[in-house]
Amino acid sequence: MNSIFDRLAGDIPDEDPQKNQANAYSQSVEPSVSAQTLAAGPIRRELKIAVQELLRQGYIEESQRHDLFRSVSVQIDAINQTLAPLDLTLRVDSHRGVAFLQIAKSDLDESSQQDGWSHPLVRKQRLTLEQSLLVAILRQAFAMHEQEYGVGQSASKLSIDELLPTFLTYFGDTGSDAKNENRLLQLLDQLKTHGIVSELDSKQEVVIRPLIAHLANPESLSALLSVLTEAKATATNQGDE
Repeated sequence: MNSIFDRLAGDIPDEDPQKNQANAYSQSVEPSVSAQTLAAGPIRRELKIAVQELLRQGYIEESQRHDLFRSVSVQIDAINQTLAPLDLTLRVDSHRGVAFLQIAKSDLDESSQQDGWSHPLVRKQRLTLEQSLLVAILRQAFAMHEQEYGVGQSASKLSIDELLPTFLTYFGDTGSDAKNENRLLQLLDQLKTHGIVSELDSKQEVVIRPLIAHLANPESLSALLSVLTEAKATATNQGDE
């Protein structure tokens, strides 16, 4: 009868051939299966978290969610495949560190679009005229910051004292410093929910978030200019009358 030392030395095989076959199978198959599971599990989980966050908020900012933004940046194709049935698509601005959703080009015909079709999962929050004017002011400050420091090189901060004079140029002075500042702070707080500015910090400064570069694009600013021009013409005609 073979001793345990002979089997450990490998000179003589185990007496049970079926046991040997089972051990060989487990050694050849189990590592590959476990590696596959371990590799696919985190990827699916990251993809799920990223899509849920995009659907919840509409954007992911690198400065706020660095790991999640990095995950989104390397899974653009997979996320777009997931969002395709929803007529949504992902855009990633790697220079400014922001990823956001937008409505994909729909296959609907022109007649249905003219009937006022809107995406069933997207609630459009239209800005008031005052909010739009403030966005335009902030967009100008953001563009000047990028020209001076480079795109995505540093956060664009603006103090209330710096913003207030420009704000009063377009909104008019109420005659009260407290009322003027309170009016500006209320509008900034409203824009905060759109991801355009940050909370006011202890230095009375706000960060103009990089999403503004895409929300206040040339098309939207041109539309705002048309509205203002029309409003000015209407006011002039009423004054003449």
